[in-house]
Amino acid sequence: MKHIKWGFIGCGQAAEGVISSLSMIDATEVVAVMSPSKDEAQQFASRHNIAEYYTDASLLINDPAVNAVYIATPPSTHPIYAIMAMNAQKPVLIETPLAASYDDCARINRVAQATGVACYVAYYRRYNPYFLKVSDILDRQCIGKVQNLQIRFSVPPQSSDLDPSSLSWRTDPEIAGAGYFYHVASEQFDIIQQKLGVITHARGYTANRANLYKAEDNVSACFQLHNGIPGSGSWTFVGHSSHSDDRIEILGNKGTLCFSMYSYSPIHLHTNKGIESFDIAKPDYPQLPMLQTVIAALRGEGTCDATSLSATPVNWVLDRILKKI
Repeated sequence: MKHIKWGFIGCGQAAEGVISSLSMIDATEVVAVMSPSKDEAQQFASRHNIAEYYTDASLLINDPAVNAVYIATPPSTHPIYAIMAMNAQKPVLIETPLAASYDDCARINRVAQATGVACYVAYYRRYNPYFLKVSDILDRQCIGKVQNLQIRFSVPPQSSDLDPSSLSWRTDPEIAGAGYFYHVASEQFDIIQQKLGVITHARGYTANRANLYKAEDNVSACFQLHNGIPGSGSWTFVGHSSHSDDRIEILGNKGTLCFSMYSYSPIHLHTNKGIESFDIAKPDYPQLPMLQTVIAALRGEGTCDATSLSATPVNWVLDRILKKI
């Protein structure tokens, strides 16, 4: 496959970011888009000069002009679209998290294995300079042997949370897998497991303290990696507007590494030498490095490790914390 012709299922904010990055890569283009809303699909296609638009995903998947499928819909719909595409022998790139449950991830993996079709997951932070710097610090053992790690995340309610008529689908467990936690923590646990190893034990406690929606709005968890490293985390999505927190701390026997997941605040390395800071801004096109890797893999010119198999342990951790499994 030398020229990658994408069909987009979903045309929301995530799709806008991806198509902007794809426009900067040779040997690839978007040839079709699908949304259940005809107006939305038509407008997206017109805005980005896409030849075809559909309201039926099966028509897009079976379009002979499409040879790869990008899925940017809510997690509960990922399995059906991914399985349809792989059964049609078309590689897929799925937005995060891979699915709304660990069981659905397993379904996707079984089909990927049976069909031999590539299935990638858009954990693009793995490939961004900010997180590559985190990897570099850990690889050089600047903090020595890792002893513990802690996640802290706190944000105030979004404006849509305060109006029952405008709630985000991310607050509906049937669609999102849980509340905001399922999306926010998926990115955090993917980075942690990529850098430090697979989490094999996890448990958590949840609460709905503000009663703005039916999903949990507070989560506390403890977990342990396969190599014995313990960790903990706390997430609140109804914090006070005077303070937000987005912080991961990795504590070693020679220092501590602190970084963020979403705010791209400076990376801080605390050692006997003092505090070193690394200010690496969020890229203008954060999806670009991963998309380049995916396209190289599809063209047979490289490999991409952000597969559905590597993404599945994230959902296992989330579901254990939420007591879904």
